[in-house]
Amino acid sequence: MNPCPALFPTAYFPSIALMAAMIRHKEIVIEQQETFPKQTHRNRTVIVTANGPMTLTVPALRPNGNHTLTSDIGISYTEKWNLIHWRAIESAYNASPFFLYYHDDIERVIMGRYEHLLQLNERILQLLFKKLKVDIAIKYTTDFARPGSVEDDYRDRFSYKHPEALPACQPYVQVFGDRMPFNANVSVIDTLFNLGPDTKDYLLGIKL
Repeated sequence: MNPCPALFPTAYFPSIALMAAMIRHKEIVIEQQETFPKQTHRNRTVIVTANGPMTLTVPALRPNGNHTLTSDIGISYTEKWNLIHWRAIESAYNASPFFLYYHDDIERVIMGRYEHLLQLNERILQLLFKKLKVDIAIKYTTDFARPGSVEDDYRDRFSYKHPEALPACQPYVQVFGDRMPFNANVSVIDTLFNLGPDTKDYLLGIKL
């Protein structure tokens, strides 16, 4: 593991590539002083359903409009998005080999209530690190880190918008693999539900 801290975006159930990068460090720093960007890992994740990839998005509250910092992003509970997300995850993965081992803890985190997005995402990271049996310290920026100021800067890498720039992921058996091609770099919970305790080794085997 790299002893030097690396800079990451906050993430809602990080992608496979993003998690593969995180577990290579003993300490990660989450950027919270940026102006919150839309349509990124920060409040969305992708799971694999019977109909193909599905994006799950946490509805963000921006008290200062487009100038809202990530640290100030709230979560709207006007609609029961967390119940919708959990039902989608349950439907997608209840037939996976390791669903029974992880579903209670993941459901508990999703169905909790959080004032800020950072609180939800940290709970998710803590749970994932525990399941992967890695000891990683989570810290947050106190000032915005300018591009180029940190050697290992993952804030804009592995974007869902640019799949051509993603690292190659070795295919593994997915729930609906008999009817569709392998879906790479979706949420790491896809790997966890399908590979279970082998997830950590799988992530470390990805060439970033």
